[in-house]
Amino acid sequence: MPHRKLISSLAVLATAALGFSAAAAGQATAAPAPERAEASTVSTYAGSPAEAAANKAFYDAVMKSATAKQAKSGNKLAAVTVRYRNNASSFSSQISQSTSIWNSSVSNVKLQQVTSGSYDFYYTQGNDPRGSYASTNGHGRGYIFLDFAQAQQYNPTRIVAHETGHVLGLPDHYSGPCSELMSGGGPGPSCTNAYPNSTERSRVNQLWANGKTGLSTFQTIR
Repeated sequence: MPHRKLISSLAVLATAALGFSAAAAGQATAAPAPERAEASTVSTYAGSPAEAAANKAFYDAVMKSATAKQAKSGNKLAAVTVRYRNNASSFSSQISQSTSIWNSSVSNVKLQQVTSGSYDFYYTQGNDPRGSYASTNGHGRGYIFLDFAQAQQYNPTRIVAHETGHVLGLPDHYSGPCSELMSGGGPGPSCTNAYPNSTERSRVNQLWANGKTGLSTFQTIR
């Protein structure tokens, strides 16, 4: 998942097994298929160019959707608001914690939970041998799938915050230390850190700086 050979393809479904690897016990329940799915790529725990491309596509789709919704106002914004729905009731506490962590860590983008109206992505839950991952249909909608079995092995708040980091544009870096959120499952189950480090925070602010000042470059998504 390192952002080497980034391939931005908003017309293609991008599915990636992100950050953590865990085998689900019993019968696997696949995540819901995104709208207008055209193709699927699933990559390995070690990361791959395809996985990096999937991460980038998810970020691009969410960025496009979030900024397009706000472009109608024509105003320069203090921060881009990324709206999500929580369809993963078993992880509500962790999702709330992750939102609080990210909103206190970065300034150019803010996460906001909504229960009705438009949204940019949603959280869902179940069992999947791929573990937790993110997916986008390439048209401004995506979801984060949270795996039950994986959350019993790894710290669930770290999983949620890590996967949310992909929505905000960060790649995986499995060889990193526990202090690096996007090292995911690399440091092992004993790592419970759910906070991005200074480099990760700076990168997210840099990525979303264009979103709040260049809204006119995005077309409204219908």
